[in-house]
Formats: sequence, C-alpha cells, structure tokens
Amino acid sequence: MPTQPRGKSRGVAAGRRRSHRADETSAGGLVIRTEDGVRAAALIGRLDRRGRLRWSMPKGHVEPGETTEQAAVREVREETGIDGRITARLGSVDYTFTAAGKRIHKRVHHYLMVAEGGELSDEDVEVTEVAWVPITELDQRLAYAGERRLARKASALLDQSPDPTT
Repeated sequence: MPTQPRGKSRGVAAGRRRSHRADETSAGGLVIRTEDGVRAAALIGRLDRRGRLRWSMPKGHVEPGETTEQAAVREVREETGIDGRITARLGSVDYTFTAAGKRIHKRVHHYLMVAEGGELSDEDVEVTEVAWVPITELDQRLAYAGERRLARKASALLDQSPDPTT
C-alpha cells in the first residue's frame, strides 16, 4: 500500500494552500448603444503579459459599502467614459489566477446596461484601448469564453426586448 513520504502531511499541505488563497469580487458589464440601427457594446482592450491586446468587458473591484450593481456602473464609467443604466443581470464568471505568490479566486458579476451618456475614452491607466463593437462581432472579439457566453445571453435578451431602455 502506498504511503505518504515522511514529514509531508496532506492536511498541512492543504492548510498551507488555503492560507495562500484569497477571494475577490468584481463587477462590470456590457453597456450597449444603438446608432443607425446597429447595436454595439463598449469594450476595453488591455495588454497581457506577452504584449497582446485582449478585449474584454469593463469590470473592477467592488469597493467597501458598494453593491455589485453600483460597482458595475462605476467601473463601466471609469474604464470606458460611458454612463450606463442597468437593465438586466447577465450572470457571473469565476476564475483563478496567481499574483504575488497568492492564489486568487475571483468572481465577477456582470450586468447588461444601456448607454445614457458620456463619451468613449481610454483615459483609465489600466485600459489600452476602448471601442464600440457591434453585437454581432462580440463572439470574435472578446478574449474570454465566460464573457463570450454572457455576450450571447445579452444578445438574446436584446432580441426579446427591442427597446433596451426598458
């Protein structure tokens, strides 16, 4: 019967891993405008570690005292320059990454929003580019599978309600 090497207890190793793990919550969304009959979403582009531009939905940390809805509206404004109003909950995306030697589990709550003002801007230091991307191109443009899934859900919701301001 196989045995554990001496000095290595499964419980201790598991306990160590848990102490190096953190949970984070973020919020953001897909803010939509319709111009000349074409629906488009404001996306942000960031450079990854290899210098590749990766397109995603705007999102960021929920600040103390904020709801996820308030954080989503704030983050969309900060990262795109667009003021949005939430019309529906799209769902959440969970993922894990490592930063500063710590394993981080992040849950990001996403909302569908309608653009109500502002001007597209990439002034946020975390954002390399911003763009209005037609809804029909989101599946090809978004870098992450979870966000592509939520974009398809948003498109279906918009198809059910021709007026996204409701």
